[in-house]
Amino acid sequence: MTIAVTGATGQLGGLVIGELLERGVAPGDIVAVVRDEAKAADLAAKGVQVRVAAYEDPTALRTAFEGVDKLLLISGSEVGRRVPQHTNVIEAAEADGVKLIAYASLLKADTSGIGLAPEHLATEQRLASSPIPAVFLRNGWYWENYAQAIGQAAATGTLIGAAGDGRVAGAARADYAAAAAAVLTSEEGQGGRVYELGGDERLTYADLARIIGEVAGKTVEYKNLPEAEYAKVLADNGVPEQFAAVLAGSDAGIARGELDTESGDLQKLIGRSSTPFADVVKAALA
Repeated sequence: MTIAVTGATGQLGGLVIGELLERGVAPGDIVAVVRDEAKAADLAAKGVQVRVAAYEDPTALRTAFEGVDKLLLISGSEVGRRVPQHTNVIEAAEADGVKLIAYASLLKADTSGIGLAPEHLATEQRLASSPIPAVFLRNGWYWENYAQAIGQAAATGTLIGAAGDGRVAGAARADYAAAAAAVLTSEEGQGGRVYELGGDERLTYADLARIIGEVAGKTVEYKNLPEAEYAKVLADNGVPEQFAAVLAGSDAGIARGELDTESGDLQKLIGRSSTPFADVVKAALA
């Protein structure tokens, strides 16, 4: 059984491969699909097969997926270009006879109003029309998304955002990687399954501020801003305008409950509770 992971040198992809190895998958049965072979030297040293293919290169993708049974498609990082990129991956997998595609999607992708959701939903729809069975891993927010904000909040005593009283069921990136590895190594049929993945803690931004303060040993308060004002603050602090709008829009989605879930799917897959936000805060402030 050969398992391929796209974006294998990225933060999530590297963790997934580590989890596969921990679960006893032989290194030679893992294919790391990467853009830059030099960045995968550590994977190659472990015996993992490293194959070079960009999402924009259908021919290279066809070569990369030869002999692959299961594929984890990790979404591209270029917002606005993901649908054609993902389509190339899916078409190459179809041509090579891949037997299962797991897609790292977004929590509640079919109903979410978050700006990141449409490309995820379009990819899910393309997979639904594919002859290859597919499983959707709808990942919630990574606690690590707040790494920069954690440092700023600890330094200034204020966490800013536009999430109101909405709750975010976040988890550590490693938790989502463990869930993906569990699905990829499962002997049960996974085709057609949809997992809504979120952590045990369902925290408001006021909760996040309190926990940051407890770890930092100082008082941290949450300041809620209108979405447009928050986007401007981010842009004024050096965040590119398009990405600032995405971040502020995601906060608005949190206010609407779109990054909150009580599904329990993550915990069932990984067999444990999710990583506490406080642990991520400690790592961010270390």
